Amino acid sequence: MANADPVFTRNLIIKANDLGAAATLMLTFDKDIKGLYNDNFPLCWKVTSFGKEGGYTMRATFKSQLGFVKPQVESDIIVGASTYKILDVGQKTTLTKDDRGVYHFSDPVPGEDGYLKAVNGCPLREDMALGFPLTPGAEPTPVLYFNKIGHEASIIAQFTPVLRAYITEQYQETQILRGEVSTPSFWEQDLADLDETTNWRLELNKSSGVYKLVQV
Repeated sequence: MANADPVFTRNLIIKANDLGAAATLMLTFDKDIKGLYNDNFPLCWKVTSFGKEGGYTMRATFKSQLGFVKPQVESDIIVGASTYKILDVGQKTTLTKDDRGVYHFSDPVPGEDGYLKAVNGCPLREDMALGFPLTPGAEPTPVLYFNKIGHEASIIAQFTPVLRAYITEQYQETQILRGEVSTPSFWEQDLADLDETTNWRLELNKSSGVYKLVQV
């Protein structure tokens, strides 16, 4: 039975053995997000290459505790965070920039029920990202990027962890996806419905060329 706690951890272990073709597996959260590819953009979360022969493993861990990040971006890759703030659902924070050009998120205060909110208190447009920390105090792993947020404008986020899988070599981890992935997704799963740790096998139907993930 899946864990029903408000904050949960999900560990996915994906293996392949003698897959039959070299393939790169990419995981991202890009399902039914309001304003997708206009106001916000998913991040390429995990990427692993699987060889044609032999054994290969991808491990991915998600934690449902979320927070906002002031990202450092190079060539559409998020390479780090200037600062970040972890929130509980129903809280908000404000991003500011001091006279030295250093960014700060305010301590969380009550916001809107059921949502996480971030306000741009900086004088110019800024970008932010939504992410999750794997351990307390750790820098969050970004999963959703928000571009050019206006002065005093807000991000109001309600994130459902529906994960999708693609076979594609076009992306690298933490890359901002500016448009739909060119190949169709072949698997999707709401992580809240899973047990804490699940094992999966990546398979290829050699006659049809169709990939699938099978829980084992």
